[in-house]
Amino acid sequence: MKTTNYMLVIICLLLVQCSVPAYKATNRDYKNQAKKFAKLLRSYPLHDSSGLNYADNFVGTTNFSMRKPSYVIIHHTAQNSCDQTLKTFTLPRTAVSAHYVICKDGTVYHMLNDYLRAHHAGVSKWGGAVDINSSSIGIELDNDGYKNFDEAQINSLLTLLERLKKSFNIPSANFIGHGDIAPTRKNDPNWRFPWKTLSEKGFGLWWSDTTNVQIPQNFDYITAIRLMGYDVKDTSAAIVRFKQHFLQDTTKGITEPAQKVLFQLYKKYL
Repeated sequence: MKTTNYMLVIICLLLVQCSVPAYKATNRDYKNQAKKFAKLLRSYPLHDSSGLNYADNFVGTTNFSMRKPSYVIIHHTAQNSCDQTLKTFTLPRTAVSAHYVICKDGTVYHMLNDYLRAHHAGVSKWGGAVDINSSSIGIELDNDGYKNFDEAQINSLLTLLERLKKSFNIPSANFIGHGDIAPTRKNDPNWRFPWKTLSEKGFGLWWSDTTNVQIPQNFDYITAIRLMGYDVKDTSAAIVRFKQHFLQDTTKGITEPAQKVLFQLYKKYL
């Protein structure tokens, strides 16, 4: 590996947009931590305490890149303001973070390089993926969980999603919510979130008129919801989150309208 490769890694890790003056200290902490990560990347070969001696047999490949996210997870902050969220995400003791925070007025705060791992998903699962933090971008929308999402906020979100989708070639189906990946713990973004609007722009799946949809007698809705990605260990919770996402319905239990939507999505995308 050449020195220039190291410099590219360091530049990528340290790339920060315009710093917010009020967070000068935390921005400095961010840069210092990024330098530590860059130092780790420069340290090769890795030391091995297992007894396997490969220190003298390191050959640096020329074919590598930074790891890229394949999911975008959308949250609501469940706090009272953007300022409160920014403070929460810059306190080491909270151990939580996101790549982006979008305020009600549409202001976007970029808090972490897209290639780095934020602490936003927690214990979660989607399909076969169980470490969602390592494969996703986390976006927090300033919303206490009980209100509609502002138009300016959604417009900024759509602009951001367009860039992320193009930059990382993220499939449309991989734009999902925190409640989708953690159905027993989370319900964000709340049921008022405009998933249909996002899907019309290419971010997330959606359904069309189900009036003429006929559900087969042998339709296994639990298998279908699992194949969509939901963790069905707690079937009731998975159904609630599916209905919240696609029907703005937070009641328990499968319904005929929900089964029709699920069957259509199952036939259309799976």
